[in-house]
Amino acid sequence: MDAGQGVRLLGFYTGQKSGATRGLILLLHGWEGGSDSTYMLTTGGFFHRQGYDIFRLNLRDHGNSHHLNEGLFNSSLIEETHRAAQNIADMGGNLPFFIVGFSLGGNFAMRMALRHARHPIRNLRQVVAIGPVLDPRKATDAMDRGFFLYRSYFLKKWKQSLRKKQTFFPHRYDFKDLMECKTLMEMTERILPRYSPYPSPEEYFQTYTLTGRRFSELSVPLFVLTAADDPIIPVEDFRELQGNQHLRVRVERHGGHCGFLKDYLLRAWYQDIIHGTLLHSV
Repeated sequence: MDAGQGVRLLGFYTGQKSGATRGLILLLHGWEGGSDSTYMLTTGGFFHRQGYDIFRLNLRDHGNSHHLNEGLFNSSLIEETHRAAQNIADMGGNLPFFIVGFSLGGNFAMRMALRHARHPIRNLRQVVAIGPVLDPRKATDAMDRGFFLYRSYFLKKWKQSLRKKQTFFPHRYDFKDLMECKTLMEMTERILPRYSPYPSPEEYFQTYTLTGRRFSELSVPLFVLTAADDPIIPVEDFRELQGNQHLRVRVERHGGHCGFLKDYLLRAWYQDIIHGTLLHSV
């Protein structure tokens, strides 16, 4: 997908074979996930069976897209993701358009909802954010200090991603010293001054922090779903969100971080909630 200013993002479109569709849903994955992450495939499959067309978009340097752009991914890159979403919505013509994001993808989805008034996305009817990152500093600290499997998982995934990037652009990147880092914050502190316009984590995190009263100017319905037992995103931040009539926040007692599993087959009950929300917005 054309994301403006020479940037290209990789995505996968699955339409209805009959040609009749209820609308087009854009799915956005979490950090170091991708279009083929299990939750992207199961959610896409669920809504495709309900009669929707599906577009699974990879953020820059996610999925198998490291070769498409020389510049390195960071979470402040909302403009290119928003432009890609506009072009995907245009593909749908007059179809109702929906955005559903998970974790960091939920953060991107919420920022698109905020930008919609000034940078309209065609036929956008509803934005849904599941377990979105609201305060990236808190989320990073939680992954570093909390359950060790989260830290080791994201460290491994991030380092693998950087190795891929260096393979495609060896003249620009040398991440050898970052492979020695033991925490996500240590990696963040090292990589930002070298490969981003942000000299410190504080300045960088501020570019995608979504707390407090930022949602008073929403122009499109935004539904936020989270769980009180999410080990990465503090539930207090959701209870303090303030917005206008377009903002709706639902906090469940259990669900973990974007889990919400209802049985041993790993089926997620959030899909039914989202489906009802989408139907209500059409």
